[in-house]
Amino acid sequence: MSSTTTNSQHLAAIIPEKGGPFEIVHRPTPIPGPKELLIEVHSIACNPIDHYMRDHGLFCATYPAIPGSDISGIVVAAGQSVPAAAPKVGTRVAAFAPAFFTKGDPNYGAFQKKVLVPASSVCPLPDGMSFNEGAILPMAVQTAMAAWYSVGLARDTKFTPSDKKGVLVWGGSSSVGGAGVQQAANMGYVVYATASPHNHEYVKKLGASKVFDYKDSAVVENIVKSAKEDGIAIDLAYDAAGALQPILDVLKATKGDNVANLASAIRLNPQPLTVEGMNIKFVSAPTDDAERDEWSQWLYWTWLKEKLQTGEFVPSPSIKVVDGGLDSANKALDELKGGVSGVKLVLEV
Repeated sequence: MSSTTTNSQHLAAIIPEKGGPFEIVHRPTPIPGPKELLIEVHSIACNPIDHYMRDHGLFCATYPAIPGSDISGIVVAAGQSVPAAAPKVGTRVAAFAPAFFTKGDPNYGAFQKKVLVPASSVCPLPDGMSFNEGAILPMAVQTAMAAWYSVGLARDTKFTPSDKKGVLVWGGSSSVGGAGVQQAANMGYVVYATASPHNHEYVKKLGASKVFDYKDSAVVENIVKSAKEDGIAIDLAYDAAGALQPILDVLKATKGDNVANLASAIRLNPQPLTVEGMNIKFVSAPTDDAERDEWSQWLYWTWLKEKLQTGEFVPSPSIKVVDGGLDSANKALDELKGGVSGVKLVLEV
């Protein structure tokens, strides 16, 4: 990590001590270290982990700390040994700020005007895509792709309709669930998803074949009945909403003789969780530094870059801008903490 700073300063929302709230300060602008880029931030998207870091000190080793992962902006500086394939200075990008990997190190958190990021976690934005749209991509795309990685799904997985391979995404209207729907559809899966009724058409537009009301007491029976009528074997699931038992019930009834794979974005208890005929994993990107760097390069420089250019992956869900920039960082996280549905909260800075 870089600890060197320039003489210049930038605006930042810091957590001065455990429990927050944010305070707005000017702090020294860091110089990117090896394989790092410095991003001038234009938009920040809010995620639940951000208010856990602010309010409870989750992943914060020292203070002051800066949370946040989802940003978009412009590359303004590059460190040494940045691979030639990385986005160049001046490029409009979406980037994953590694706040929780770096334990809240203020140089690497999203809620500020200048952020250090690993070059491997930066994707160029296509012409016509706004900074707000770019900012809602990284966490969702990375978390959903990590789900498939966690259960051993190969990168080049590709099915055809005749294969009748099904996947269940529970929580399809959330940002990570919607990303999972799109990724699974791109791999050729027949996608079954759950969402509130007012989000059903939206989730179908993302690529789901059928969407079910998760609040319906007969939701498991409805999914199983539909899969059997369609001749679809569902042996893969992504839990983006914390609904482990109903997902297990669906998989048991639809997986056939296959071992079913279930990736959970909600931490499992106990961990690991053992169920006969099931491979259940907590969603996690590669933990080895070198492996994670290579995986991230593939995800951001190849997969996401290409899918955005072709339109096979689109930013989702809809965006709600919280006015006020960094001054509204507390307001935005409080609103997110209070509960939102089918929208992503974004700050423009």
